Amino acid sequence: MSTSLLIPRGIPRVQYLADGAQRVFTYPFPIFADEDLQVFLGAALQSTGYAVGGAGAGAGGAVTFAAAPAEGTVVLLRRRLPIERRSDFGESGPLPASALNGELDRLTAMLQQVAGDQELMLRYADSDLPASPLLPERGLRQGKLLAFDSAGNPTIRPPVDEEALATYLPPGAGATARPVRDKLADLASVKDFGAVGDGLVDDTLALQAALTSARAVFVPPGTYRIANTLTLGYGQTLYGVGQGSVIRGASNGFDLIHLPDGYATLSGLRLEQGKAGVRLFGRDGPCVQNSLTDLTLWEPEVGLVFDGYIDPNLPCYWNNIARVLVARPSRHGVWLTRTGAGDTPNANRFHAVRVYSLSAPMSGCGFFVEQGRFNNAFFDCEANLWPGAEACFRVGAVTDKTLIVNFYAESLGALPNLQLDAGSVETAVVNLFSAAAGPAILDRSGGQYTAVNAGYPEKNRLQRSRVTELVVEALRYDTDYVEPVQGGLVALDLRSSVYLASAYGGPVELRLPKAEDANGHAVTIKRTDASTNPLTVTETGGPGPDGRVLSLGNRYDFVTLVSNGAGWWIVAGNSQPGNAHYHDTPGLFEPDLNQQLYLVSAWNGAVEVRLPAPSAPHAVGRTVTVKKSDTGGNRVTVTQAGGGGPDSEAIALAAQGHAVTVMSNGAGWHVLGRNP
Repeated sequence: MSTSLLIPRGIPRVQYLADGAQRVFTYPFPIFADEDLQVFLGAALQSTGYAVGGAGAGAGGAVTFAAAPAEGTVVLLRRRLPIERRSDFGESGPLPASALNGELDRLTAMLQQVAGDQELMLRYADSDLPASPLLPERGLRQGKLLAFDSAGNPTIRPPVDEEALATYLPPGAGATARPVRDKLADLASVKDFGAVGDGLVDDTLALQAALTSARAVFVPPGTYRIANTLTLGYGQTLYGVGQGSVIRGASNGFDLIHLPDGYATLSGLRLEQGKAGVRLFGRDGPCVQNSLTDLTLWEPEVGLVFDGYIDPNLPCYWNNIARVLVARPSRHGVWLTRTGAGDTPNANRFHAVRVYSLSAPMSGCGFFVEQGRFNNAFFDCEANLWPGAEACFRVGAVTDKTLIVNFYAESLGALPNLQLDAGSVETAVVNLFSAAAGPAILDRSGGQYTAVNAGYPEKNRLQRSRVTELVVEALRYDTDYVEPVQGGLVALDLRSSVYLASAYGGPVELRLPKAEDANGHAVTIKRTDASTNPLTVTETGGPGPDGRVLSLGNRYDFVTLVSNGAGWWIVAGNSQPGNAHYHDTPGLFEPDLNQQLYLVSAWNGAVEVRLPAPSAPHAVGRTVTVKKSDTGGNRVTVTQAGGGGPDSEAIALAAQGHAVTVMSNGAGWHVLGRNP
């Protein structure tokens, strides 16, 4: 069974005269796809505001308008195909009937299209005698009228009407006289196409017709009311005189202006209302190198929308926006997003763009880079927002390398001045003025940003920076306090420069990352508690500082470590001396070794000073002196845990002034000095 689309005889074009009520207009010829049908209202080619039905049907279909065209408007529906071949049949390969029929269908449709175009041309009648179809050469016909000689062949005659004969000579040396008609043709105005500009008459078709007919269109002072989207195509320009040239949407149900292609210019206009004031997206071609300057967008839902859209090959890149005010938006001021499977908007440049609520409620952000890769840059921009807004500037999850310089944020509400969502990376902020009542930088990115003179209380964050010469007036170290409730393993992430650690709740192991993952990093660890629980410093997958497990045995012990990529090395530390301790209670006394000198009185009874085991973490390397301070006859005996004492014996201090100085090497307590 054939699946071809039979092309009946006829011209693929139909016209209607609208009555102001009819919304559905049929076309009695087949089309292959919706985009094959062009829809005109008057001379204006439409791109939105209607739906096409019947594509693929042999009998044609219908166009349904969202709103009935105004009475007296000419509605033109025509099939328009690119003149191209879309199939290639291989030598001795399969030749399916569907492919062949499809190609013949399109060829037939193209021929009908050409035949229809020829019907609109001036041409000789079929019964006319042969005559020359050639025009005189350009140099001969310039400024002349086309005529026909006695044989009926084309020729030229001097112009005869006064308007064509009138000339314009600009002032200044080297100026050339030109016909006034050519001079007037330099400027296409929307009023040349019937626009009124009184704010009451619907000027939609007039503006669309102007953009259909001219590459550059001027909007004179006035208020031009539109009821449908205006499309600014490739390389086109729409410009006005500034605040005096107003384009006002009849409602917020549609976007005011679309830029679906590249190299267009929009300038010197005030745009009021609209679902979006201006939307840039790659529909008809790559949306690149468009210029938006000197615009005011008043009371849109969203001021400027940059949309990655549906096709990665038609991106929204390299657009330039300068001196734009978005006033009283109800949602976002500037929004970079993606509504389909296209690429994110990238490398767009914004300069002196201001979003101002003017006390009007809004639900979104001044600037929202929801999706944007690779260096979207914002210079000297500002957001002054309603207190209930979301954020002055928000960087979304699907972003990287966003650059924000000299941004001014202000609000009476507690919204963030700058919000960085989780997933955003490599945001760079320079000179952030934070006048909103919320946090200067609400960071949910995990520190994936760099800020200079920005934020509070940390106004500067430099990561992986090489400084040849640095002068510092006040140096502050990021400090973290570590105290596991029940002790245990703590993996140090080295986000802090100083760790104050306590083993009060139980033995604690502080584990450094691999030395190879922390090349050049310096960290200081200091013990703060006076318990006898061990506190050790180890290394992930490595031997530890100076090739060993490091113990911080006593309160106030500290160590400073540096990694050279091959190992962790001790570059500073201490065995903090303490004040002498006086003890006068009889019985067993177990010193904590936080002091180097213990004065012991046995006046009220004999005292046993029991040192900890020499292998105890807080004993290894310690030197301690025990001295009898009273004049009584009771003894002070120095022993060690587990039995015995220094040099393997219990040492008795019998008289006042008797003393012993001992040190532990981890294996035993050794006498360094003794009196007597």
